[in-house]
Amino acid sequence: MASIAIVGDGPAGLSAALFLAKNGHDATVYGQDDTAMHYALLRNYLGVDEEPGSSFQARARDQVARHGATFHDERVTRVRLDGDGFEVVTDGAHGGRADYVILATAKKGVELANQLGIDTDRDGVDVDTEYRSRVDRVYVVGRLARPNRSQAIISAGAGAVAALDIMASDAGKDLTDWDTPDDA
Repeated sequence: MASIAIVGDGPAGLSAALFLAKNGHDATVYGQDDTAMHYALLRNYLGVDEEPGSSFQARARDQVARHGATFHDERVTRVRLDGDGFEVVTDGAHGGRADYVILATAKKGVELANQLGIDTDRDGVDVDTEYRSRVDRVYVVGRLARPNRSQAIISAGAGAVAALDIMASDAGKDLTDWDTPDDA
């Protein structure tokens, strides 16, 4: 199973972490819960009639943790390609190595993308339909990929797309992530 460093803990990062962790991958989320979700009122998120962003964020973080993702309340200061993986450096003690990186933060994401040789502009980062950047095994999701057209539900979907692509790449075949009830 792959190890994935997810930089950012808003809807995009948490969605990616959920898919990866519940499927047995080592998903590590770096973030300080300072996402724009705390300023949101959700009324256009499928399945949610109306919910303050902070309560949605708390429920999402709890769900992701229950499925086995690791959280580090640290800021990532550097990401660099290191052999066949990536070195993640934080302002704390929990940096490390990862097979894949998902940049899911608008605040620090531009600087980290630039460190990896990924160009950014006011329209975000050029990614393909799976949210792969031009750097192999680096995905860019959420507001960093779409700064001018960002919504929580779009960001969560982007995180899920990136996670499914990582799982398929790691498995060497296409796959889906369908859950069924135990009594089905």
